[in-house]
Amino acid sequence: MSETWRESMRAVGPGILFAGAAIGVSHLVQSTRAGAEYGFELLWAVALALLAKYPFFEFAHRYTVAARESLLEGYARLGRWALVLFMLVVLGSAFITMAAVTVVTAGLAGALLGVSASPFVLSLGLLVICLAILLLGQFKLLDNGMKVMVIVLASLTIGGVIVAGVHGAVGAPGHQAPDVWSVGGLTFLLALMGWMPAPLDVGAWSSLWVLEKQKDARVPATLKAARLDFNLGYAATTITAFTFVAFGALVMYGTGTKFADSGVAFSRQLIDMYAGTLGEWSRWAISLVAFITMFSTTITVLDGYARTMAGGLGLLSPARRPWGRKPVAWLMLLLAGFALVIIARLMSTMKALVDFATVLAFLTAPLVAVLNFRVVRLPHVPPQMRPGRVLTALAIAGFLFLVGFGLVWIRVRWLI
Repeated sequence: MSETWRESMRAVGPGILFAGAAIGVSHLVQSTRAGAEYGFELLWAVALALLAKYPFFEFAHRYTVAARESLLEGYARLGRWALVLFMLVVLGSAFITMAAVTVVTAGLAGALLGVSASPFVLSLGLLVICLAILLLGQFKLLDNGMKVMVIVLASLTIGGVIVAGVHGAVGAPGHQAPDVWSVGGLTFLLALMGWMPAPLDVGAWSSLWVLEKQKDARVPATLKAARLDFNLGYAATTITAFTFVAFGALVMYGTGTKFADSGVAFSRQLIDMYAGTLGEWSRWAISLVAFITMFSTTITVLDGYARTMAGGLGLLSPARRPWGRKPVAWLMLLLAGFALVIIARLMSTMKALVDFATVLAFLTAPLVAVLNFRVVRLPHVPPQMRPGRVLTALAIAGFLFLVGFGLVWIRVRWLI
């Protein structure tokens, strides 16, 4: 292994954190639902969403290394209006997203440990653990721990799909999937693609994680190293997205089982379905992989939203600079507190909340895409570090896809 390769690998971390944030509700819940309800029919939608969003997530890494500042500071350079619009997107989704990922993770924790406490109590305990890790361990513990979680997750998901494939699909032969081009089908498509692999505003989290990682003098601040880090994380999200669709298609499609609306009930139902089909021996493995998936998401969502809010609100304040560590800690507590309030009051409609948040993420994605496209071409970004023709063409095509599909849904949902 060459020294150059070793140096590049030192930069790996923010991309894995991105994978930890992305591989969660979009994969475990929405991708599994896609496979369970439509079989392998919606693989094209997963692939298109991953391809369409790729350049805009990549721009976040690219800009941070090229400009040596966060994406939020880049938005501020575009104008105060740009940062205000982005922060409205963040504030509109942060608390619902935090509640959704927390309650699903809490349900999985209860199923894994055999605990019968209420969803609120399980969520409270989970958030206390996440806050302790983030506030006491800070970035280094999060960075190192997430690498282990993603490796374990990838190994278990791939192994599980192989076992399910050998076992064979269990659904009724000739089962007909619902019409994907109906109002309900298109709404689910947007919900599936809205967080596939993640909302576009997560690019700001990656940018802040890149800056934090580069505080280590041994980490090379090069575009090559940053792209390697990002591509490894994106590859992990892509592989696991397809495997969870396959899980749903092989284990649940055509069985007639409907998912529960409650996040906790959904979690237990998912584990029971896998164990009942693959054998009771698989219960611990499925419980573990599902919990790792959602725990990694919960902890990175808590960290990412708090850092983004502190950065953006600080830049909008009279001081015009990101807030420091103490405000980040208080924002983590605020996020956790509001998430618990939502869980306590809206527990029975969590699936509807997830669908609302994911559809909103898809409809606001073009706005964030335009901001990222413009930021990476600001005058202070060195010309040699700007996107090339291929990536630019992919970004334009991705933007047209996001706008076009959103308009199709609006027409079908509201105008027909």
